[in-house]
Amino acid sequence: MKAVVYTEYGPPDVLQLKEVDNPVPAVDEVLVKVHAASVNAADWRLMRADPFLARLYTGLLKPTRFQILGADIAGRVEAVGKNVRQFQPGDEVFGDVFASDFGGFAEYKCARESELVSKPANLSFEEAAAVPLAAMTALHGLRDKGQIQPGQKVLINGASGGVGTFAVQIAKYFGAEVTAVCSTGNMDMARSLGAHHVIDYTQEDFTRSGRQYDLILGMNGFRSIFDYKRALSRRGVYVMTGGSTAQLFQAMLLGPWLSMAGSKKMRTLSSKPNQQDLLFLKDLLESGKIKPVIDRCYRLSEVPEAIRYVETGHAKGKVVISVG
Repeated sequence: MKAVVYTEYGPPDVLQLKEVDNPVPAVDEVLVKVHAASVNAADWRLMRADPFLARLYTGLLKPTRFQILGADIAGRVEAVGKNVRQFQPGDEVFGDVFASDFGGFAEYKCARESELVSKPANLSFEEAAAVPLAAMTALHGLRDKGQIQPGQKVLINGASGGVGTFAVQIAKYFGAEVTAVCSTGNMDMARSLGAHHVIDYTQEDFTRSGRQYDLILGMNGFRSIFDYKRALSRRGVYVMTGGSTAQLFQAMLLGPWLSMAGSKKMRTLSSKPNQQDLLFLKDLLESGKIKPVIDRCYRLSEVPEAIRYVETGHAKGKVVISVG
């Protein structure tokens, strides 16, 4: 099969399209013929080993645990292991294969039965591949870490990105009053996704406006954790789901201390995919409560260009790889 492989850390140029052996499913695995995959920040972070601690997961000097990136897949079941009960050849499925060592940027991928669910009938393979990691991150950040409640004032910083576009829609589904923060060119899109208020970050600093929020979900760039704290209501919660390396370490090191020192809570999300939540998201997709936003679609041979574009931080929604 064809797959995009990396054998050293570095920029997108380290990614090479190669012929590799087809994977063989274990007794509890499903072999999927991949029709589409999508790019996430996790892909370029592992590709570059940024932060450096990522090497503890993939390999200290070079990637050894796995050499094919891509966590989100959608496709058709080609074969199943003898212990698989939920799927059979021909079924259309989608899921997050992070736990089975990535591998989505390839023509075939073996995944655990528990990582997949049936593809929503109203979505294309490309649309389905855009969902799992980003939508689940948004769900876990809002519902599990943020403990979102109807009527709360919720701010989504980075509302036009992959996680952000889902977060706006999911927050509205839970009955929140949603404020989206994005650039000038993305304001109309944020409104179309259901945001009640939209702030253009090039014109206004939401942390100095005097308005406060019950829950803030932060994805992009770097903003001081003290700025976020200032924008929270008395018992508000800030959840860090992404951003720069500095943002990550500041939230991890200072967040617990600031949370203990006052009523405002500063939390860091580590989202783990699971089948139950993927089924929940599937229901929202089929009922039209949420929808994926796709910025660009690339071919498998163009994965380096796709990741290079995602690294710029200017993608509107998701970037998808069409494999079929």
